[in-house]
Amino acid sequence: MSNTNYILITKLCSVYEVEHSFFEELEEFGLIEMKQIEHQYCVEEDRISEIEKILRIRTELKLNTEGIDVVLNLLQKIDQLQEELRVMKQQLEVLR
Repeated sequence: MSNTNYILITKLCSVYEVEHSFFEELEEFGLIEMKQIEHQYCVEEDRISEIEKILRIRTELKLNTEGIDVVLNLLQKIDQLQEELRVMKQQLEVLR
């Protein structure tokens, strides 16, 4: 049995003052995953920080869903490159 907690999309719409269609778009782009529980759409509670990050990008950069997707992909690539650099630095230290 899973201990995953879910939050209703309608609650998120109210709290963050966005339309339900915004969350539908995010799901279409694969940025979030909604589950239908008892005829209501929900997201996992531990995904709230990702949703807040998406909302900050949308608000601060005034981007549409396509732009948000690009920014998130670039941020993910930066994280990957930083990790590669960290590993390479460790390897270099071993060789010294």
